[in-house]
Amino acid sequence: MNKPHQLTVFDFFHRNAQMNGPGCALYFNGETRSHSELFDDACRLTKGMATLNLAAGTRVAVVAKNHPAFFHLFASASALNLSLVLINRRLGEEELAHALDDTAPQVVIYDNEMKDKIDPLLQERSGIVYSFNLSDNFFSLYAQDSRGAVELAAASDPDLAYIIIHTAAVQGKPRGAVLSQANLILANLQLMHAYGLDKTKTYLNILPLFHIMGVNIGLATLMAGGKNVIMDQFSPQSSLDLIQEQNVSIFGSFPPILGRILECIQSQDTPPDLSGLELVAGLENPETAGLWEAVTGSKFWIMYGQTETSGLITFSPIFEAPGSAGRVSPLVRMIVADDLDNALPAGSTGEILIKGPLVFKGYWNADDLNAFTFRNGWHHTGDMGQLDENGYLYFKGRKPEKELIKPGGENVFPAEVENALVSHEAVEKACVFGVPDAEFGEAVKAVCTLNVGFTVEEKELIAYTGTLIAGFKKPKFIVFVDQLPLTAAGDIDRFAIKEKYTHGQ
Repeated sequence: MNKPHQLTVFDFFHRNAQMNGPGCALYFNGETRSHSELFDDACRLTKGMATLNLAAGTRVAVVAKNHPAFFHLFASASALNLSLVLINRRLGEEELAHALDDTAPQVVIYDNEMKDKIDPLLQERSGIVYSFNLSDNFFSLYAQDSRGAVELAAASDPDLAYIIIHTAAVQGKPRGAVLSQANLILANLQLMHAYGLDKTKTYLNILPLFHIMGVNIGLATLMAGGKNVIMDQFSPQSSLDLIQEQNVSIFGSFPPILGRILECIQSQDTPPDLSGLELVAGLENPETAGLWEAVTGSKFWIMYGQTETSGLITFSPIFEAPGSAGRVSPLVRMIVADDLDNALPAGSTGEILIKGPLVFKGYWNADDLNAFTFRNGWHHTGDMGQLDENGYLYFKGRKPEKELIKPGGENVFPAEVENALVSHEAVEKACVFGVPDAEFGEAVKAVCTLNVGFTVEEKELIAYTGTLIAGFKKPKFIVFVDQLPLTAAGDIDRFAIKEKYTHGQ
C-alpha cells in the first residue's frame, strides 16, 4: 500500500482537475484539452493499462515524437508504479536495441515514424509482450470511462523507479539513469519557484519529451496548473507562430534553436509580437543570448544539470553572473572536490559533487558503477567546475575519463563514436573529442590511424558511422594521421591530440 502522506505525479493531475478544471492543460495541432479532460484521459489510460496486469516496476518503453500521450503516460505510470523508459528517437537501430535489451520492457509504445526501425526489434524480442502504435492501436487501450482510476492510484509509491533515460556511456554502452517520482516532483517544484510558474503560464514543448529538460519544464508547468503547447517537430516559423497565438511564457533551448528563431525574426518585415514571452532556459553562448534579449525583451536563463540530478541544479539569468552556469539550487548540497573528495576553496577547480533529494536512484542494473558513482556519500558528476563565494557555478568541462561532447544539447560520449569508427576494416585506432561549432555549440571530431594497406575517404567513414550510431553522434570532421601520440603508460594521449587538432589539421 501507499506510504502515508506521500505525494505522486498522478496527484498533481488530480489536483489540477479539481482546482483548475476548465483551464487549458494541453494544446497540440489545433486541439486543446482542459485539465479536467486531461485527467479523464489519464484515468482512462490508467484503467486500460491496468487490464494488462503489469507488475509494479514493469518497464514501458516509449519511442516517439512529442505527443499528448506522453502526459497520459506520465500519469498512468505514476498510478500503476510502472517505469517509463524514455528512448531518444534519433538513435540508430543498434542503439535502440541496446536500450531495449538493457531494460527488458514488456510494453513498447512508438509512432509511425519509428515503425520501420521498431518492428524488427519487436519481432526479435519475445519478452516484449505488448506493442502499441500512437497512430494505430494505442488509443484502443483507453477504457470507456474513468471510474475507479483514483482507487487504482492509491498504491502509487513515489520512491520507486519511475523514469529511465539512457545517458552515461560506460565502456561505450549507454547506461539508464533511474529517477523516482519524488526526484522529479522536487526538481519541478524548484523550477516552479525559480521561473514563477503558475496556472497563467504556458510552456512551448520544443525540447523532446525523452530529454530530461523537456520532462522537467513540461511537468513543472503542468504541476503548476499551466498549459503545455506541444510541438512534434521544431520549426522556427512555427515556434514564432505558437509563441504569439498561444501566449507562450517560457520555452527551453539548446543550440541551434535560439539562433534559428532569431534568423527567422530578422528576416521578417514586421517583427512578431513576443510580449508574452518571459524567459528562455537552456544552453547558449553570451552573444546569441544577448541578441535574443535585445530583440525579444525576454530573459535568457543559463543552467547546469544532468539526467542523474533529475535535471537542473543550477540556474539564473545568464548576465546575473556572466560566464557562470547559474546559482546552485537550494535543494542541492554541492562541493567542488579534489580526487580524494576533499572540498576545495572557492575559486578552485575540481570535480562537481552533489548530494540531496535530486540525486537519481542509480544506473539501471549496474551495481558496481553505482557504488563507484556514489562513493563517500556523494554523487560524482564527472564534471569539473568552480564555485564562487555567492554559490555560482563555473563549468570547466568533463573529467578526462568521462569526457562528454554536446552537439545541440545531446550527449555524445567519445567511446561510443570510437567503437563505431574502429569497427570499420580500414580504421586501426581513433580518438574522438568535441570542437567549437558556431551552429550547434559543439561538434564531434575524430583523429584516426588506418590499418596497413587500407584507405577510406572522410565522407565515406562519416557515412559508415551513421549506420551504427545516431546521426548527431557521427563525426563532423575526421583527420587521418600516421600515428597517435601515446602517454608514458602507452595509452592514447587524448590531451595532446585535442591540443593539436581542435583548431586545425
